[in-house]
Amino acid sequence: MGTVRPAPWRRGAVVAALMLAAFTFNTTENLPVGLLALMADDLRVSLAAVGALVTGYGLTVAVVSLPLAHVTRSLPRRYLLAGLLGLLAVASWVSALGGVSYGLLLAARVATAMAQALFWAVMGPVAVGLFLPERRGRIIGLLSVGGSLATVAGVPAGTWLGGHTDWRTPFALLGVLALVSLVTIGVLLPSSRPQDGHSAYGAAPDRRRFYVVLTVTALSVTGFFAGFTYVVAFLDEVSGLGEDAVSGVLFAFGGAALAGVTVAGPLLDRFPRATLAAPVAAQAVALLGLYAIGHVPAVNIVLIMLLGASVATIFMATQSRVLQVAPGRTETALAANSAAYNVGIAAGALLGGVLLPVVGVRCTFLVGGLLTVGALAVLIRSLRAGVEDGAGGKGQAGIGRYRTDAGL
Repeated sequence: MGTVRPAPWRRGAVVAALMLAAFTFNTTENLPVGLLALMADDLRVSLAAVGALVTGYGLTVAVVSLPLAHVTRSLPRRYLLAGLLGLLAVASWVSALGGVSYGLLLAARVATAMAQALFWAVMGPVAVGLFLPERRGRIIGLLSVGGSLATVAGVPAGTWLGGHTDWRTPFALLGVLALVSLVTIGVLLPSSRPQDGHSAYGAAPDRRRFYVVLTVTALSVTGFFAGFTYVVAFLDEVSGLGEDAVSGVLFAFGGAALAGVTVAGPLLDRFPRATLAAPVAAQAVALLGLYAIGHVPAVNIVLIMLLGASVATIFMATQSRVLQVAPGRTETALAANSAAYNVGIAAGALLGGVLLPVVGVRCTFLVGGLLTVGALAVLIRSLRAGVEDGAGGKGQAGIGRYRTDAGL
C-alpha cells in the first residue's frame, strides 16, 4: 500500500487477522443453522423465524454490497476495517445478551450482514496491496482458507459449544475473535489512501470479462443451492443414508471445501483460467452425478465431497479474477461479485423450493447441474472469444501481457 511496504512480519500478521475476521464473519452468518432448535425454543419463535435470520442475512449482503462499497470508497482502509470489525464485535455481544428479543437479534444480524458485505469488498484489495502484484492469487487463496474454516470448524464447534452451554455463548466468543482482528489491524495496517497502490484497480481491466465472471458466479451458485439446500432430504430419501449420517457427510463436505481452496490457492496466479474452469466443471459433474447415481451411498459421499471442493474454489477463483479484470475500482467490483453470489444463494434456494414438491428432491440436483453447465458454457465461450479477438494483442496500453497470460 503506497510505495513503502511494511515489514514481512507485519504483513503476515495483517493477513492472519483478515483470515480470522473472514472465519468469524462466515461462522456468525451460518451459526444459527446449527443452533436452530435451541434458539427457537429460547426465543419462543418458530424454526422458520430462526431460519429467516440466515436468509435475511444473505439478502442484506446482496442488497447493500455495491452501495456501501461506493459510499466508502474514499475512506482509509485501516479505519474502515476497524469500524467493521468493531460493529461485528458489538453485534455479536448484543446477540449474546440474556433476555434478548427476536427483534433485537434480527437488528444485530442485519448490522453484521452490512459489515460483512463491505468487509468482503475491501479485505482483498487491502491484503494483496501489501504484496507484489504477482502474488495476488496466492493471497486471495489464503483469505479463502480462513473463510472455509468456518464451515469445517467454526459452525460445528459453535454448535457443540451452544449445545453444552447456551446458544449465546458462541456468539460472545465470536465477538472476542472480532476484537482480536480489530486490534491487530488497527495497530499494524498502515494508513494510506484507498486509491493508492496496485490493488486499487484491476491488473488487466476488461468490462466484458468482468461481466462473464459475474455471470459464472450467479449461475454456478444458483445451481449449487438449488440442490444442496435440500441435501438432508436427499440423503434420507435418495441415498438412504438417514439422518444419523448427515453431520458426518456435511463434515466431509466442509473438509473437501477447505482442501479445495488450500490446493488451488497457490495456483491462481499461474493458471488463472484453469483454476476457474476446472471447479465449475467439477461442480457440474458432482450435481449431475448425484442426480444420476446418488442413490449409491459410497458414490454419494464422494460426489458431495467433490461438490464441496468445487463450490468453495469457484468463489475464490472468481474473486481472484475480479482483481484482474475489474473495469474500475476493485472494491466496487468485488462487491458486485459478492452481491451476485448472495443473489445466487437466494435464487437457488427459492428455485429448489419451488421444484421440490413438483419433481422431487432428486431433480433439484439435475436442475442445479444444468445451471452449472450453463455457467461452464459462458466461460468456454468467453475463452474462445478471447482467442478469436487476439486477447492480449490489443487493448489498453500496458496490460497486453496480463490479457494473454491471465485472460478469462
